[in-house]
Amino acid sequence: MTVPTGRRERKKAATRQKIADTALRLFLERGYDAVGIRDVAAEADVAVTTLFSHFASKEALVFEQDDNFEQRLTQAVTNRAPHEPLIPALRREIKAMVRHCTADGTAPIYRMIDESRALREYEESIRLRHAESLATALVADPELSQSATACRTIARFVIDAYSLARETADPQAAVDEIFQMIEAAWKVT
Repeated sequence: MTVPTGRRERKKAATRQKIADTALRLFLERGYDAVGIRDVAAEADVAVTTLFSHFASKEALVFEQDDNFEQRLTQAVTNRAPHEPLIPALRREIKAMVRHCTADGTAPIYRMIDESRALREYEESIRLRHAESLATALVADPELSQSATACRTIARFVIDAYSLARETADPQAAVDEIFQMIEAAWKVT
């Protein structure tokens, strides 16, 4: 995510972060379903309209890093060095994302997500969107000769690698294991 440079952009980013932090704290303290948008806005000392100018829905408050993750995935494709192999670049990015999402203190967040149907469904919609964005970047890459179907398939595998690894006892080892399969699949396309 780019760092806001102007005063106005910095204030907007700070307000967004304050709202997200407040929401997560309230959700974890009281339970996701017990907290309303008005509760979050009041606790963050912003208007409900301000909250909605930063977040499209209550679910989006939990996944406030979503845009950053999506951008990082596509940049793993578009910003890699010329002739740098694709799959290792994607593996590095997924490993970094898994490290972030399995850091100390994240277990209660994922437990909350698992316990809420609305959050599980929202997370699934995010995964599908990320896979489509990644597939679009793969298809557009002039160094890659794989079909659009192959690119969409590998993109889904990569997104699923993130989700699956995050749930294991050794997420980094799981990423390595999953990416061995992804790399083998990519080579045969």
